[in-house]
Amino acid sequence: MSTIVDEVLSANAAYAADFGDKGELPMPPGRQFAILTCMDARMDPAKYAGLAEGDAHVIRNAGGRASDDAIRSLVISYKLLGTKEWFVIHHTNCGMETFNNQIMGELLAGSLKTASVDASGWHDSNAGGGTHDGKFIEWLTIDDLASSVVYDVERIRNNSMVPNDIPIYGYIYDCKTGQLTEVPEATAAGKAVS
Repeated sequence: MSTIVDEVLSANAAYAADFGDKGELPMPPGRQFAILTCMDARMDPAKYAGLAEGDAHVIRNAGGRASDDAIRSLVISYKLLGTKEWFVIHHTNCGMETFNNQIMGELLAGSLKTASVDASGWHDSNAGGGTHDGKFIEWLTIDDLASSVVYDVERIRNNSMVPNDIPIYGYIYDCKTGQLTEVPEATAAGKAVS
């Protein structure tokens, strides 16, 4: 067993020992909202949005992008569990800004080993055993941060499974300050219509 597994299981034992009445929390989120955000380890939605267990749904993926799976989760969040407001929150210094579909496809073709990056860009070990399958995936990379928030809010808003009366807000989290800054064009695009 790795030391990471030991650390996780030890932390879980301590958490479970003080679990208290959290086992009685209802399945629907108590504050009736959902956040779509990035998986970046520097971000803790519970802290930056003031959440406790049971408060809200948090959907995370690389870039916090409105992928088909993210939209699937948001629709379930609303349709089956009653959320009434949604946030799309991207962040500064996102890794999804550092590559594009072509770069990722080429890195995966070289090998399945972890790539490295420096001032001249991404590099692969080219140790073999790669795949060309990565060249056929839309990686949802980010060219412009604010534009990506607008795009994702619009993609969610225009989905036929998303009711018009759910407001969708667009924000950028600043990794240097911890502040959320609204992207007004995104929030306007996500405005609820009765």
